[in-house]
Amino acid sequence: MRYINNKLRIENVGLDKIAKNYGTPSYVYSYSQLKKNIIDFEKNFKSFSPLICFAIKSNTNVNLIKEIKKFGLGADVVSAGELMMALKAGINPKKIVFSGVGKTSKEIAYAIEKKILLINAESHSEINEIERIAKIKKKKVNIGIRLNPNTDAKTLSQISTGKKENKFGVNGKTFVELVKFCKKSNNIVLKCLSVHIGSQILDHKPYEKMLNILSKILNKIKYNFEYIDLGGGMGISYNNSDNKLNFEKYNIAIKKFLKKHQSKIIFEPGRSIIGNTGILLTKVVYIKNSERKNFIVLDSAMNDLIRPALYGAKHKILPFLKKRKNSNKIYEFVGPICETTDKFSTLKKFQELKEKDLIAICDVGAYGMSLSSNYNVRPKAIELLIKGTKIRVIRKRQNLKDLM
Repeated sequence: MRYINNKLRIENVGLDKIAKNYGTPSYVYSYSQLKKNIIDFEKNFKSFSPLICFAIKSNTNVNLIKEIKKFGLGADVVSAGELMMALKAGINPKKIVFSGVGKTSKEIAYAIEKKILLINAESHSEINEIERIAKIKKKKVNIGIRLNPNTDAKTLSQISTGKKENKFGVNGKTFVELVKFCKKSNNIVLKCLSVHIGSQILDHKPYEKMLNILSKILNKIKYNFEYIDLGGGMGISYNNSDNKLNFEKYNIAIKKFLKKHQSKIIFEPGRSIIGNTGILLTKVVYIKNSERKNFIVLDSAMNDLIRPALYGAKHKILPFLKKRKNSNKIYEFVGPICETTDKFSTLKKFQELKEKDLIAICDVGAYGMSLSSNYNVRPKAIELLIKGTKIRVIRKRQNLKDLM
């Protein structure tokens, strides 16, 4: 994203051209940013060459997953649908891990049938069900056990997953018991210790604490895991006040851990791969004046991007034309949905806007389209991939006739 002659472009394409040819609202992704993110991620941890499994839940567009697959990445999935999507994109089953607390019997059977790398189990009941199905199918199934390390990731409470009050994983005592149980099984092969403490993490210290807890558990049970799945959760900068995660310090902590515990590391990044690749291109429909602020009513809404309503998440908002003076008014950017929470941001300093102006809501590549809905019977937006000067439709815009 950059301004050339005061007009905002994504790679070498102006947002006005996109709006004219494809309409708004539109999800627009940069291929070059996606490529850069993957290469940078690999460089950060090249000393121990982890298996990188892209978190499909962050973005479920099959065409984007196909591009990600070309870089050799695997997939982290949390449903049969996501597993199907990963396979449809051509991802090697031996690079797929299946996470989640509520896998159904059908989902487990499907994962076994597809011979994926690991099913990361999260309870004794789930392991019993995997064993039951594996026995019927006369298969040996590779599994991991997800540990809840009771680690505060210092992130939003809604996306914290590693504290004892969260539903994910098992505590240390139960983990030890489950390792003993798996050792006795004829149909389960315990391959992995899995952990994931949250999302949008910008501080390396919670990761260091997590690794110390893992080390203590491993010293106690003395079991050689082929894989240690450290999950994902690496955050991105949504605004200028966000700290940046210190990958170098996280890398040092992992290398220190690996000197004591020789295992293959698995990562499950989503946001850090895809988050800053996308914008939501939208248009000002009306400007509604009030005593305290001006409502900038957009043609996009919380059904297109629910993160602000769901988490109170903040996304940068940029005007297409950068040439007008700043307004002294308070602007509240809202959508047309009949909910008070259908708003994106309230800004005190923003350039003057006019009706029909184009606006870019930034950093929506992760948990943007994948969390979108048809609330208020609104069609889902088109998705476009920009590569240099080329524009490619990677998912067509829904229309009302199809919804009917």
